[in-house]
Amino acid sequence: MTIDKTPPNPPESGNSSEPGSGAEKPVPAASTAPVPAAGEPAARSASSLVRARRRASVSRFWRQYRAHRAGLLGLAGLAVIALIALTSPLFIGGDVQSVTDAPGTALESPSGEFPLGTDQFGRSLLGLLIWGARISLIVGLLAAALSVAIGTFVGIIAGHFGGWFATVAMRVTDWFLVMPALVLAIVLATVMSRSIWTVILAIGVTSWPTTARLVRAQTIAVESRPYIERARALGGGHGHVMTRHVLPNVMPLVLAQTTLGISTAILTEATLAFLGLGDPSVVSWGGMLQDAREAGAVSSGHWWYLAPPGIAIALVALAFTLCGRAIEAVLNPKLGVSR
Repeated sequence: MTIDKTPPNPPESGNSSEPGSGAEKPVPAASTAPVPAAGEPAARSASSLVRARRRASVSRFWRQYRAHRAGLLGLAGLAVIALIALTSPLFIGGDVQSVTDAPGTALESPSGEFPLGTDQFGRSLLGLLIWGARISLIVGLLAAALSVAIGTFVGIIAGHFGGWFATVAMRVTDWFLVMPALVLAIVLATVMSRSIWTVILAIGVTSWPTTARLVRAQTIAVESRPYIERARALGGGHGHVMTRHVLPNVMPLVLAQTTLGISTAILTEATLAFLGLGDPSVVSWGGMLQDAREAGAVSSGHWWYLAPPGIAIALVALAFTLCGRAIEAVLNPKLGVSR
């Protein structure tokens, strides 16, 4: 007799059941709950870490800035002047510039009704001084921002690429440095239409070379650090290196240069307006000085016409300079600026 030694086929999984079970075993359904991405917690922790570091940096900067009494004095002065300029339309109407509806007589000396006297048209010099703060501050801020933006762009590009481009850019920068900025601004303001935007453009495009020189030197120093080489080895292009690594490291220098440039821009605007190259349709501190010169305030002894706008220009320029010096001392302690 031949015995069949072939083993029996095993039952198929999921289709057979043990004897006596009476029913098939249920197959568990797949879970529909969302599975969090593997890198999501890490990304959240990284972003929170970045925010915490930024807050700590701002807190450390403010703590060191407060140690400079001159910087705090300049900041307080700027806050008061800015508040007065922003709220001037609330308590001084636009008719303060009106020549036909002037409330006083020509060249009145300071009194209870007119604390700073009147101009040659009988307008209140206090109202004109407060109203002109808006124009002077706007011109100073925008002109300094334009100047620093051009200088930062040229400096980063020249420091990053080097070669013939850097040579050409630096020769153009040297030409602007040699030429007096005020003379170039006068030329631009003369050939273009007389408006506030012409003054801003004339100041901005003639005062950027110093910023370009400083930013180029800082860019070269930053790009010599090891993490820039690692960024390039990982595939970072020119734009990535300049915007993500170089620009954040030169921003403190740019901030300090901006605060110092605002005072220069305000003085230049006052000079252009005093020379009759400003916008005749708006009131500014430089325009008030020009009107006083035309009215003969210097020779006739009407000191109240000359003193208020001149003192205002000096105080604002001094406040911005004090703030800029304090920022420089915080960002670069090696300067040894006194407190």
